[in-house]
Amino acid sequence: MRHAASEFNRATGKMADDLKMIVSDGEELLKVAANASGEGFTAARAKFAEKVLSAKSRLEDVSQPAVDKARQADDYVHGSPWTAIGVAAAVGILIGLLAAKR
Repeated sequence: MRHAASEFNRATGKMADDLKMIVSDGEELLKVAANASGEGFTAARAKFAEKVLSAKSRLEDVSQPAVDKARQADDYVHGSPWTAIGVAAAVGILIGLLAAKR
């Protein structure tokens, strides 16, 4: 579980870097568009589109393990609803007891 969390955090950091790069490329695209040279604008637009597609692909790759875990949890809860209710109740009682002691 900790390995998955650290992997998710690492991937989140990469995504943040990619989004920052997309923003900077978008700003560059706007600057080029202001000067409106056809050739420069086309090259900047192609570069920006490539960065967006790359970030989108990475986001799908990063989110897939989380989607798989959620699907597994959903299948488990549907397969054993009373067990899930019992665990949720136990956790709720534990949190209540800990909060009452403070």
